[in-house]
Amino acid sequence: MRVAFLTHEPFHPPSGGGSAEAPYLVREFVRRGHAVEVFCPAFPDSESVARQFGITVRPFTRWRMGRYARLRNLKYLLYPSALARLVRSTPARYDVLFAQHTISAVAAGRLRRELGIPTVLNFLDYLTGFMETWPAWVMPRPVVRTLTRFELSLPRRYDVEGILTVSRPLADRFIATGFPAERVRAIQYGYDASLFQPAPEGPTPSTPVVVMHGSFDQHHLGPIALETVSRVAAARPEVVFRFVGRETPALARFVQSLRARVPGVRLELPGFIPYDAVAAQVQSATVGLVPYEESNGTHCAFVAKAVEYLGCGIPVASTPLENLHRYFADEPALRFGTFDGESLASVVMSWLDTPAPDRIRLGRAASARVAADLDWSGVTRRAVDFVEARTRASAPVSPAGT
Repeated sequence: MRVAFLTHEPFHPPSGGGSAEAPYLVREFVRRGHAVEVFCPAFPDSESVARQFGITVRPFTRWRMGRYARLRNLKYLLYPSALARLVRSTPARYDVLFAQHTISAVAAGRLRRELGIPTVLNFLDYLTGFMETWPAWVMPRPVVRTLTRFELSLPRRYDVEGILTVSRPLADRFIATGFPAERVRAIQYGYDASLFQPAPEGPTPSTPVVVMHGSFDQHHLGPIALETVSRVAAARPEVVFRFVGRETPALARFVQSLRARVPGVRLELPGFIPYDAVAAQVQSATVGLVPYEESNGTHCAFVAKAVEYLGCGIPVASTPLENLHRYFADEPALRFGTFDGESLASVVMSWLDTPAPDRIRLGRAASARVAADLDWSGVTRRAVDFVEARTRASAPVSPAGT
């Protein structure tokens, strides 16, 4: 097949989160002999990266894109129309449109309607669902409800051939709109087991470290995170809290509030680190933290950091997000609090109080389990199997106006 692969994130290098999946998916398409053309924001060395992956890159150059670009949200709103124009302007003809994330799904749906190309949408999260935890002055609740309904309507609106989802709860929400269940496949979210491995055996570090890594957007560092870290820091002043990722405005505000509450809190802020170097920051930690607030977005997520913590063999303290709680219900290395900082702080301290040999034993067993189930090789194989099957099963599509 000739595959048009659409995304709103630069293809390379992956910056973490959803962007980490794209190179592994593309490799699987290419491995099976499919010709892949990636439509994405321009990125450095795109020609050499294209040769390395055996693909064609069709860069979007009208304005700078990326999760840290200025006026990001406005650009996200404008991008689908611009991306669709870029695909239309390309002389090649495609057998399938494959869209990463909701933003590119809008462009792919419009193109399917206009050009009649079979389309598969890959929802790596419930994007607008995260906005439920934003302050109302930033995102009024009626606007959030409209956006979340619009996002869930996309597969039916454009009658696409299939959708992939990052979780079973998200798949259920799409099916509840009336979209046929046989056209939905939950593939979860993967990680690179060759990168995220337990540290070599050696002496246990004397200083306990609680780690959190990610893009540190608005929804990552809310009241639960602040209360959790404040309580642990006050009770255990020797603990170091390591926040691995770019110092976003949300992270800067969080750190300011935290230091006002607990002036002596010990923090490490290494800043942005390439995806393939994050594991070293996680491996040397004692506990991984997932302090998300409750929302449709977080409930439907398969939080990458939780999988990567377990891959590195460190135990996890998390709020009871629906998909994590469902998928890891029987995982001894992941303990859940409730949706409040006092409860989650108790979970973190319970891990800090667990003897190091027990933590290490539980962590290494968890690492072996997630490597068997969630390495990118298995996740992308299931995804491309589904794309191939849905494309074969699709009836000819008549473009709009014919």
